[in-house]
Amino acid sequence: MNYALVTGGSRGLGAAICRRLASQGLGIIINYRSNESAAREVADDIIASGGTAELLPFDVSSEESVDAALEMWEDSHSGDRITVLVNNAGIREDNLLIFMQTDQWHNVINTTLDGFFFVTRRVLKGMLTKRFGRIINIASLSGLKGLPGQANYSAAKAALIGATKALAQEVAPRKVTVNAVAPGFIKSDMTKDLDEENLKKLVPLGRFGEAEEVAALVGFLASAESSYITGETISINGGLY
Repeated sequence: MNYALVTGGSRGLGAAICRRLASQGLGIIINYRSNESAAREVADDIIASGGTAELLPFDVSSEESVDAALEMWEDSHSGDRITVLVNNAGIREDNLLIFMQTDQWHNVINTTLDGFFFVTRRVLKGMLTKRFGRIINIASLSGLKGLPGQANYSAAKAALIGATKALAQEVAPRKVTVNAVAPGFIKSDMTKDLDEENLKKLVPLGRFGEAEEVAALVGFLASAESSYITGETISINGGLY
């Protein structure tokens, strides 16, 4: 069976992406770090709808945790393979740079960038061997324009976009595509502390986006129909630039 691995798949965007990819016939590997109950709820929803889903907890920022978990999965799924990887795991620890603590900088950078590196490197070998794969990196409007109070988050997401462009060129000969999705303001756990009433006035479409709208774009990029798109960063932000 072909599987999609979604990091940070227990809540928000990650959960919506899991459900969408399951509806496209992929088995879903729901990665999470600590919130097992939320991850279990997503898996139960997918299974109740006739899909296949399983949990795989690991810390994306830990090389040892990533390798151990994926080695265990591979050993127990000899006839299966991961054909889609969605690097969604990320955290926000906003602060003005002058007040930002060292751990706030490293926590955000390590989750996004080390997570991308450790997980993608591990999964990529199988994709290259089978000459097919879809890697979709969840970036952000913050990584394109920069947002005040998010120097760490903007740096991490901008670097992820650069890595997307570089890796796309490395793996294209093996029919593996690599793209990034850059959401603007989307209703999710990540944005629940934001002032939606005021911020939506900045958005030409006049509202925050829905997680399912981002998931639909990810679903397209994971499909066969997107086979000539690679190295791209696609914004989904209601016209906010």
